[in-house]
Formats: sequence, C-alpha cells, structure tokens
Amino acid sequence: MAGKFDLKKAKDGQFHFNLKAANAQVLLKSEMYKAKSGASNGIESVKKNSPLDERYDRRESKKGEAYFVLLAANKQVIGQSELYSSTSAMENGIQSVKKNAPEASINDLT
Repeated sequence: MAGKFDLKKAKDGQFHFNLKAANAQVLLKSEMYKAKSGASNGIESVKKNSPLDERYDRRESKKGEAYFVLLAANKQVIGQSELYSSTSAMENGIQSVKKNAPEASINDLT
C-alpha cells in the first residue's frame, strides 16, 4: 500500500494536508491555506519537489531535535516533518517522503 495525502478542513475554515506513509505514520504536515485550491496546489508541489534532495532543508529544534522542511523551487516551505530523535531517523523520514509522495493518493476529508 502506498502513501496518501489526507486533505482536511480545520475548525477555522482553513485547509491543510498531511502526507502519511502506508503504516499511517505522518511524514509531512502542511501549512494552513485559506482556500482548498491552495492546499491542492500544495499537494501537487510536494509531489513535484519531494524527489529532489536539494529541496530538503535539514534543521534542528531549540531542544536539539532533528527535523526537515520541504521547499518549493522558490524556497517557500510546503511541508514540515515531525521532530526526530536523531539525524539518521530524520534522514529515514526524508527517504520515506521521497518514496511515498510522488505517487500518493489524495484522501479528501473536507
């Protein structure tokens, strides 16, 4: 089973999505979008940019936990990972996004 995008509507009326692996683990969370079309465009941007290693900005939280953001060609953040316990776990997360995102289905929960 491949990964999937869960497209959701928040209580405030904005839209967002999560990329989930086949085991339902969240790999990437989006920002909030005012319109559903913006979130849909965000999903397409993740699909397009996720295979490219240079689109991943590897970062560290204030507490020293590793995480990454996925950037569009214009350097805008299109998704952020969870916090990881180690750099190697973060790299595994990146590999999972690269593997799952391009062919992931969209589960419209709006």
